[in-house]
Amino acid sequence: MVSAGEAGAQIGRGSTGLARCRWACSLDLTRYTGAGGADATWEGPLQHQTILILDFGSQYTQLIARRVRELGVYCEIRPCTDSAPTDLDESFIGVILSGGPASVLGDDAPLFDAAWIAGDLPVLGICYGLQQLTHLLGGTVERGKAREYGLARILLDDDPGPLFADFAPGDAHTVWMSHGDHVEHPPPGYRVVARSADVIAAIMSEDQRRFGLQFHPEVTHTGQGRELIARFVKGVCGARGDWTPGQFVDEKVVELRETIGSHRVICGLSGGVDSSVTAALLHEAVGDQLYCIFVDNGLLREDEVEEVREEFSEFNLTVVDAGERFLDALAGVTEPERKRKIIGELFIRIFEEEARRIQGAPFLAQGTLYPDVIESVSVRGPSAVIKSHHNVGGLPDDMDFSLVEPLRELFKDEVRAVGEALGMHERRVWRQPFPGPGLAVRCLGELLPERLAALRRADAIFRHEIERAGLSRDIWQFFAVLLPVKAVGVMGDERTYEEVCVLRAVHSFDGMTADWVPLPHEILGRCSNRIINEIPGINRVTYDISSKPPGTIEWE
Repeated sequence: MVSAGEAGAQIGRGSTGLARCRWACSLDLTRYTGAGGADATWEGPLQHQTILILDFGSQYTQLIARRVRELGVYCEIRPCTDSAPTDLDESFIGVILSGGPASVLGDDAPLFDAAWIAGDLPVLGICYGLQQLTHLLGGTVERGKAREYGLARILLDDDPGPLFADFAPGDAHTVWMSHGDHVEHPPPGYRVVARSADVIAAIMSEDQRRFGLQFHPEVTHTGQGRELIARFVKGVCGARGDWTPGQFVDEKVVELRETIGSHRVICGLSGGVDSSVTAALLHEAVGDQLYCIFVDNGLLREDEVEEVREEFSEFNLTVVDAGERFLDALAGVTEPERKRKIIGELFIRIFEEEARRIQGAPFLAQGTLYPDVIESVSVRGPSAVIKSHHNVGGLPDDMDFSLVEPLRELFKDEVRAVGEALGMHERRVWRQPFPGPGLAVRCLGELLPERLAALRRADAIFRHEIERAGLSRDIWQFFAVLLPVKAVGVMGDERTYEEVCVLRAVHSFDGMTADWVPLPHEILGRCSNRIINEIPGINRVTYDISSKPPGTIEWE
C-alpha cells in the first residue's frame, strides 16, 4: 500500500485487477478473510453483481450506498485504506470513490492503493474521489481559496456523455457542492463535461467509462442526482438490478441454516422492527430451534411488554422482568455513552443467564443494521465515530455467544421490505423505530423511576395524538424527550418549578439524514395541553426543529 501522493507511480506498472473478498462471517460485514492483495480469498459462487464503494470519510458515503441499493443493485463499502486484491471477479462491475474531508495535496491524505482503479472497471469519483482520480492519473488539483458549500449551478458541455443523458442540454442545473480543493486540469485522456461558475464540475474519460464529479449526486439537493447515479450503475456498469428483498430472504435462510446447523439460537427480541424481522427470518430458517428472549429493562414504552407477549407467544418466547436490575445498574449515571455500555453489557449477561436454561444454544441473534454499525465503529477508514449503538457498541469482550446478525448489511427501509417479503403483519413491519437502550437515551440525566414514568406517559400521549390525526405512516419517527432542565411555571395560581418535555418528529428515508416535520399547530397544542395537565412534574413542552445533520435523530 502506498500513500495517495505516491500511488500514481503504480498506474504504469500494470493492472493488478480486483478480487471479491469472502467475509469471514457471512452475517458480519465488518470482517473478511485476508487483508487484500494475494491474501484475499473467495469461498463459493457469487450471486449478485456488486458495486464497490471506497470510503474516504465522507458523511454522505452511506447515501451513495442507499442510492445504489434503491436500484436493486448490491453494493459494499470498504475503507479506502484497504489493499486491492489480485484477481478480478466478474461479479464486481464498478467502483465508486466517495468524498472525504482530507486534501489529496496534504500530509493527512489517507492511504490509497492505486491498483483499485488500475483495471478495466468503470469508475465514478465523487468530490474528493474526483480529486483523487485526477491526482493519481496525472491531472492537476489545486487548493481552493475558499470552501464551496451549498447549492450551485452547473452548465453542461454540448456532449456531456452518458451520465447526463437525463439533463436538458443548454440549461443550468442545480447541484450540491461541498469542497475546498478543486480540479484545475483533468488528467490525460479526460475532458471537462460540466462547469460551475468557479470550478470544473465534471470530467469524463474518452472511452466514457470513467467519470469524476465535483458535486454530490447522492444528496437530494442535487436535481436528478438519482438518475445520474442510475446512469452510471445501470447504463455504464451494466447492472441488472438482481438484489431484491425476496432474494435476500431466500439466500439468508440458506446461510442461517448452514451457520446454525442443528443448534438452537437465541434471539434478543425487543418487539421493534429490526429484532422482529430478525426473529421472523430465523423462524423461517430454523423453526423451533429459535428461542426468543424479551428483556423488560424498565426502559420501554407504554404497553410494550403486553404487546410483545401477545404477538410472539409462538416463538418460544421468554419474558424476563429485569427493570429493577437495569435501574440499579444505571443509578446516578448521566453520561449517554456510559448508559449505552451498561445497558449493553447487562443485556448480554441476562441473556447468558437465560441461555443456561436452553441447552445447545451457542448463537445469539440481534437486529443490528448497517447504520448502527457505521455510526458506532469507524470501519470505513477515516470516517468519524458518531456514537455507539446498543446492538454493536455495548457488547462485552468475554461474551459467551457467537453473534448472528442477518440484517447487518441492510438499511431500515430494506428491513421493512424484507419483513413484508416474509409475510409479517403490516402493524409490526411499520412499527415506530425505538432505540435499543429505550427511554434511557430519551430521558436525559439521571434515570429515576418517576422521571421515566413521566416520559413514558408523555410519549404515549404524543403517539396517540399523531395516530389520531392519521399521520403515523407519514412520519418516520416521533417521540418525546425529557430534559434534566427545570423551568418556572404557573399552575392554579401557584408557582411551579418542573421539568421540560421536548417533542420530536422527523421525516427520513433511511435514518442517515432527517428533516424535522412541521406538525400542525393544533396537534402540538393538544399534545402540550395534555402532557402538562395529565403528567405531574412537567410544566413546559417544546418542539425540536433540528435536522440530521447537524443533529442526530435521538438526543443521546
